[in-house]
Amino acid sequence: MHNVSILENMVTSIIIVDQQLNICYNNPAAEQLLKLSTKRMVGSHLTSVYHHLSSSKQLFEQSFKTEQGFTDNLATLICLDLRSVTVDLCVSPLLQEQPFLLLEIRQVDQQQRISAEMQQMTQQQLAKDLVKGLAHEIKNPLGGLRGAAQLLHRQLSDDSKEYTQMIMEQADRLNNLVERLLGPNKHHQHSKHNIHQVLEKIVQLVSFELPAGIHIERDYDPSIPDISIDPEQIQQALLNIIQNAIQALAKQGEIKIITRVANQLTINGKRHRLAIEIKILDNGPGIPDELRQTLFYPMVTGRAEGTGLGLSIAQTLIQQHQGRVDFISRPGYTEFNVTIPVNHEKEM
Repeated sequence: MHNVSILENMVTSIIIVDQQLNICYNNPAAEQLLKLSTKRMVGSHLTSVYHHLSSSKQLFEQSFKTEQGFTDNLATLICLDLRSVTVDLCVSPLLQEQPFLLLEIRQVDQQQRISAEMQQMTQQQLAKDLVKGLAHEIKNPLGGLRGAAQLLHRQLSDDSKEYTQMIMEQADRLNNLVERLLGPNKHHQHSKHNIHQVLEKIVQLVSFELPAGIHIERDYDPSIPDISIDPEQIQQALLNIIQNAIQALAKQGEIKIITRVANQLTINGKRHRLAIEIKILDNGPGIPDELRQTLFYPMVTGRAEGTGLGLSIAQTLIQQHQGRVDFISRPGYTEFNVTIPVNHEKEM
């Protein structure tokens, strides 16, 4: 191998494989990307150093046969530690006495994230406008429903008031939510709450109607500090995402809720020293390609009976906490990541 010293100093990850797709060389940048040592990589089969790559093994084999390279931009690389990385992959044949392939792998997540954030901000404004319009439409009949339940409540005996009381409580909760969707309530103050208490309340709510074949697993970080939030808004946002996951699983599968602390994150163009991440994972069929670019738009849904408001409302509520909702998805794995800064000013 010539010019190894040049390859060693490149910021692009370089891997060289032989005809059996066994790794003959990797540079330090490849070690950093895959979080694997050269000792672990050299001699191993290419497909053993990552969990998934959207460029199929057949493409590499075809390059040896045709002696022609290929480029795969915005390829998805799932590392062995299950990190999802977006990369530009360029494969070139090295025509020597023994043929090799040179793989150049350049991580492009940062550029893609900036583009995605700009698109998400546009989506958020569209969602806000439509959700506010819908909230106005909901407000009047909701008041009538509450009033009718209150009249009926007065006429019933004490033994029969349980159901009308429930109707009034839920109507009040929905009215409170509608008020906050129409605009932040200046009289309402965010206060410190344990995010795990909010999550446990959600798990309790969904457990009443959870299909027997769906299991919810929790992986909480106990070191997460209390965070200044409106617990009802955060509960509604996370409930919408978890209910989406339940519906996607179609009565069979697993949902995992993970909480972690994140340091020095840029969220919607603003730097935050400390944030919390709430990841909601499911092993369902994944989000259809045709929905991914517009997933947070109101009225966008993959279900015939769905309204398409759940994720749009979730995004609006998280944004009011200066947070962000991201997702990655492939068949058998979908992850929604809700990021909320620990110290933030309520959006006015």
